[in-house]
Amino acid sequence: MTVTMTSIRLDTNLADEAAKVLGVKSRTEAVHVALREIVALRRFKDLMRKHRGKLSFAGYDE
Repeated sequence: MTVTMTSIRLDTNLADEAAKVLGVKSRTEAVHVALREIVALRRFKDLMRKHRGKLSFAGYDE
């Protein structure tokens, strides 16, 4: 993983709340986790959109 120092304006209250919700220790960690989550969510949505109507799911009791 490439790490570069950068400076951003950040709502510290929101970052602290995110860290607490995500169970991480720092604001930096919270930002990293949140970025990974949003990228994963977008990839998942894109995948679901691409395969819409083409997949079937069977339940446990079928």
